[in-house]
Amino acid sequence: MERRRVVITGQGAVTPLGLTAGESWQGVLEGCCGIGPITAYDPAGMKVQLAAEVKGFNPDALFGKPESKRMGRFTQFALAAAREALADSGFRVESADGARCGVIVSSGIGGIGITEEEHDRGLARGWDRVSPFFIPTGICNMAAGRVAIDAGFRGMCSCPVTACAGGTNAVGDAFHYIRDGYADAMLCGGSEAALTPLAVGGFTSMKALSQSTDVCRASIPFDAERNGFVMGEGAGILLLEELSHALARGAKIYAEVTGYGVTCDAYHMTAPRPDGSGGAEAMAMALADGGVEPEEVDYINAHGTSTHLNDAGETAAIKTVFREHACKLAVSSTKSMTGHMLGAAGAVEAIFTALALKDGYIPATINYQVPDPECDLDVVPNRGRAAELRYALSNSLGFGGHNASLLLRKWEV
Repeated sequence: MERRRVVITGQGAVTPLGLTAGESWQGVLEGCCGIGPITAYDPAGMKVQLAAEVKGFNPDALFGKPESKRMGRFTQFALAAAREALADSGFRVESADGARCGVIVSSGIGGIGITEEEHDRGLARGWDRVSPFFIPTGICNMAAGRVAIDAGFRGMCSCPVTACAGGTNAVGDAFHYIRDGYADAMLCGGSEAALTPLAVGGFTSMKALSQSTDVCRASIPFDAERNGFVMGEGAGILLLEELSHALARGAKIYAEVTGYGVTCDAYHMTAPRPDGSGGAEAMAMALADGGVEPEEVDYINAHGTSTHLNDAGETAAIKTVFREHACKLAVSSTKSMTGHMLGAAGAVEAIFTALALKDGYIPATINYQVPDPECDLDVVPNRGRAAELRYALSNSLGFGGHNASLLLRKWEV
């Protein structure tokens, strides 16, 4: 089967750094921190006081009040980002074959806030009195479904639920689907809105979250004093197109997607393999899929969660794959700025990786202070830098042992 070339022609994002992909990337360029005190609910008496919230998002203004009430927050984020990606790309489904345009949008937790609210309502008023919109607004696949309805994309529509790897799985699966000839265009990415008392409490009780009250020392990937991740929220959506399809309509191109690797640790519910072998295999698979040697990669947007096990394991994985070249690589974590957006993380980080290639700029790992011998790579501490980049990887590693890696190439005619 012919392996067709696939490019990124549109991008949209809603993140703790901004309400568009452009605003979010500007925040990365400026090294902004999107973390602050929790305002989504009253965290009094809870151990975790900080989160990376989306700020100033007004769904009523975007969709109208009646329609916004029929969408969970994670769906609102996804739809806003998808509309931006389509507008950014100049893509019109009326000028394409809608049956060959599809959607893959991940969410790790979906409408957990809706579930919490309706559970309280059922307890108070009776279970038959919960909202008739509870199920169709809360289920994880509804962001993908609403994006497809809004865009008029009638091809494959799916929702990978692979925890923190979901956004990368969505982009990678869409890449393969186009490359192998099943579609011409795909809206893909991830969305998450899990800043609720139950979700944060659950992650807190399993000791996954930082309990720091200092916004500058909470999400500190690769730092020896890291003590957990900071929950974030938001969405990232990319429009992928087959190359000749994009060129025929004169589309601008951000980057080319050239490789995708996906594996499972098959080891533990939450902990990665200590040697990082699962992540290493995913990265090696992405390189092989793209026909690229390790020495050709210039930058890795790391999963980099700010947990001890993840950052040490990912460092070990990078050393396994890149060997001597590992010390020449730039390896940064934009989660130092955005927090961890769970199922949306990989998609937003794919956008940042594409823009890093396009603009020749390596994002920083901000708020880095104390080096860790277990994480002794070039983590681009505190200040991003200009650089000539040709190939870059974006990694995502999720609970359940899910590992996914995307290989992107700078667009060159």
